[in-house]
Amino acid sequence: APPAAMASAEERACCVVSLHGPPDPPGQPRSCSGVTLSRQPGLVLCHAAIFAPFLRHGPDAWAAARCLQPDALQPGLRLLVLHPEAGSLHQQEARLLALVPCGPFQRALAQAFGQAEQWRFGGEGAGDDGRALHWFAWLRVPGLDTPGGGWTAWASTGCLRKGEGLVACGSPFGALCPDLFLNTLSRGVVSNLAGEENALVLTDARCLPGTEGGGAFQPSPTGPRLVAVIAASFCWKGAEWVGLTLLCSLATILRSSADLLAAAGVAVPPVPAGVAAIGAGSGQDPLRWAALVECGATWGSGVLLGPRLLLTCRHVVEAGDTIRVMPAPAPGRAATILEGRVVFATQESSPFDVAVVELEESVMGFVPPCPADSFRPGEEVMVVGFGALGRACGPSVTAGVLSAVVAVAGRPVMLQTTCAVHGGSSGGPLVSSRSGCLLG
Repeated sequence: APPAAMASAEERACCVVSLHGPPDPPGQPRSCSGVTLSRQPGLVLCHAAIFAPFLRHGPDAWAAARCLQPDALQPGLRLLVLHPEAGSLHQQEARLLALVPCGPFQRALAQAFGQAEQWRFGGEGAGDDGRALHWFAWLRVPGLDTPGGGWTAWASTGCLRKGEGLVACGSPFGALCPDLFLNTLSRGVVSNLAGEENALVLTDARCLPGTEGGGAFQPSPTGPRLVAVIAASFCWKGAEWVGLTLLCSLATILRSSADLLAAAGVAVPPVPAGVAAIGAGSGQDPLRWAALVECGATWGSGVLLGPRLLLTCRHVVEAGDTIRVMPAPAPGRAATILEGRVVFATQESSPFDVAVVELEESVMGFVPPCPADSFRPGEEVMVVGFGALGRACGPSVTAGVLSAVVAVAGRPVMLQTTCAVHGGSSGGPLVSSRSGCLLG
């Protein structure tokens, strides 16, 4: 038989945490993913939602502003950590240090996800009390102690940029079938950011229930750095499934846990210097080409082709009301809203859903996109648009490949892509990840 593939750094840093209820009456075991942050002492961080059924005072305990100590849980619980080591799986006993709320992440959630839009997180069974979303659990695992062991390489999310690559690692379905699913990898990009030092990160890396508590890693020339923890594998906006994974910054969890870790005698290494990300490096900034387009109660996206010229979809502006355009602001600058008028729109019966809008004022400092002159099926692409989050956090980015090019008389007229696209993205740019050129 061929030798087994060597585990990646991401896989070696992740594990499965299972919680077994008191023996009398017997409780159903709960499980999720986790990350091993330190080997001296052995420390594991996971999401706190698996502890919800065992809170002495029920879900109201999540309203606490400070840590919940182990005595906040029912007695008789047993914690186990399953992790890979030297090509096999090992199980270790663990004890809870505390459940910790992450305030910056909670505030970022309120900023990004309006209550009126009925956001929910997790799978269908994730009745998943939203109040537990910003809570995390610290576990002491003596069996992970390794002489000379240190901390898993990590970095701050403050240096992340939209469109940058991420690798998520977690175990779908938790402890259900670790022989098949332990520490699976998923690649995506940073889709959006919110909060202090980017406390909240959205990625289009595909994750499944049970991966909550797993890690998100930033590729770098010196190896992957753990930057965030998976808080929810699914997002729902009303009845619409939004194919994005919700992450919480590791740096903000560490800051929120500083007193707890100090009391436990754990020395947290200083925040590492920013690392150089591995990216396309095209020199283009597609985020600056995207704009939010509002027309009456309808909103969508658009792509700026010139300082006063915007291309969007006809259905975004067909209401005929005043058109308001908000270009994506430059870093450190406030957003501006410009009015515009439709100068061209295809007929409703046309197979093309296109409109051209002229702005009343020029977009300051605008650099026009470079149109692509070739289309290569299979090439990596990105979609930029204001889908799902609207104004809240600026444009979102999702990545995929150009899956098909439809041509008529030898000329490309329609492109298909695997990028996740959400309501509100209509009209936004499709960009080549390799060249940075505007495809459509």
